[in-house]
Parts: sequence; C-alpha cells; structure tokens
Amino acid sequence: MKTIILALALTFQAAPVSDLPPEEEARAQELMREIRCMVCSGESILDSNAPMALDMRRFVREQVGEGADDDTVRQALVDRFGHEVLLRPPLDGRTAILWLTPVLLLMFGGALLLGSMKRKRAAA
Repeated sequence: MKTIILALALTFQAAPVSDLPPEEEARAQELMREIRCMVCSGESILDSNAPMALDMRRFVREQVGEGADDDTVRQALVDRFGHEVLLRPPLDGRTAILWLTPVLLLMFGGALLLGSMKRKRAAA
C-alpha cells in the first residue's frame, strides 16, 4: 500500500503544472532544454528534478505566459546566473574560452599523438 501511495505522489509531483496553451508550453519547453540546471551537472532544467530547476521552469513558463520573447527570457536568466546558465552560450569575449578550450585540447592531443608516432618510427 505504501508503494502505491509513493508512486502516486511521485507521479503528481513530476507532472508539469502548466496552464499555458499548448503552443506556448511547447515554446517554454524548448527554452527549458537550452537552460542549464545550476545544481545538476550538465543537465537542462527540463530534465532536472532539483528544486532550483523547478523554480527556473516556473519562471520560464511565467515569462512565456506574459508574452516575453525567447531572447528576453534567456537574458533575464543570464543576468541572474551568468552565461553558465545557457547550455550553448554565445561566442563573445567572456565565453571565448568555453568555445576554444576543446579545440585547443584536441590540437594539443593530436600534436602529442603525431610526436609519439614519429618517435616510434625513428626508433624502429
């Protein structure tokens, strides 16, 4: 009996509470896929069950319901949390390191691999 009650409680807790029209809810969910949960590692607020993610989802739905465009909602979250809140931050002076680090690491790893292969050929 406790299992059934727990399952029902989790079902109602996980159900999205939205009174938005379907097209606005779809737009809000697209935005939620682009916004990082600040508690979870690399998870969008749409996928997270953290209390902070629930609050952020509520904020996005409220903004969409009030007629705010996507850029305005993103900017409000960036103003509050910084560019780290976006799963795909824009390329600018502050976020360039986020975009360039993977490329530089790949180039460094490729150079190490080529150097290692040349040494093996020279030793053989």
